[in-house]
Amino acid sequence: MPNENKNVKSRMEKLKHNYRLVIMNNETFEEIGSYQLSLLNVYIILCSVIVLVALLVMSLIVFTPLKTYIPGYGDVSAHEEVLKLNKELDELILIVQAQKKYNDNIRSILQGEVIQTEAAAEAAAGTPLDSLTNVDRIIEDDLLRKEIELDEQLQERDLLAKTVSYSPSEIPLEQMYFIPPATGVISQNFAPDKKHYGIDVLAPQNTPVKVVMDGFVFVADWTLETGNTIGVQHPNNLISFYKHNSALLKNIGSYVKAGEAIAIIGNSGELSTGPHLHFELWHKGKPLDPADYIIFE
Repeated sequence: MPNENKNVKSRMEKLKHNYRLVIMNNETFEEIGSYQLSLLNVYIILCSVIVLVALLVMSLIVFTPLKTYIPGYGDVSAHEEVLKLNKELDELILIVQAQKKYNDNIRSILQGEVIQTEAAAEAAAGTPLDSLTNVDRIIEDDLLRKEIELDEQLQERDLLAKTVSYSPSEIPLEQMYFIPPATGVISQNFAPDKKHYGIDVLAPQNTPVKVVMDGFVFVADWTLETGNTIGVQHPNNLISFYKHNSALLKNIGSYVKAGEAIAIIGNSGELSTGPHLHFELWHKGKPLDPADYIIFE
């Protein structure tokens, strides 16, 4: 024990020994500065410098954005904000994709193109395709085919028009018989003052829509407000419209008989808030209240 105490004292004395640090000009040997130091003082100065540097680094990390670059260290709210932004970005991507698909469908409809061809439908059903469907068609051939099909439809319409017995004189509307296009509760009545020129009939989804009288289909199209819409020209200057359908079963120029299914009830179009049929009846260009001539319930 005495020896250990002596060693400690001797070391402390060595640390307290004073040394002189002299700074001289190397060429003239002129003394520029002289400092009296000890090992203890040097040790204290070095420790102080290390502590100050450590405090400065910690301050930079805690009070500046540098902490975000340290793995596993950062602001929790910043992570939540990043997750929220990623979620909003995914939603925007889905909206853009849906809008692009919607625009493509609108463009196809305006250009008269079929969204799904018969060959694609047969391929989806697993039926063998005809080898001729893989042959590229010439534009002139397509135009000729459409012209021939149109001529056939016109000839068929003229033939049917001859066979249909139209009365030479107009029949009073009260004496005409109309087939109900759909049966159900009337959710909105005829209100021409509110530009509601028909009635809304509530019916289950996928219920067939029947034509009220014999006639020719002159409109079979999709619009932004009324969705899938079909219109039929009847005798006696009558026209009927069937709107917001999920699908149309007839094309323009088709001859339909009273009670024949021409569409499927749906919820298409911006003005629709649920599965229903919007039915309109016009006579000589003026709207009629369908409830005066047809029983829907």
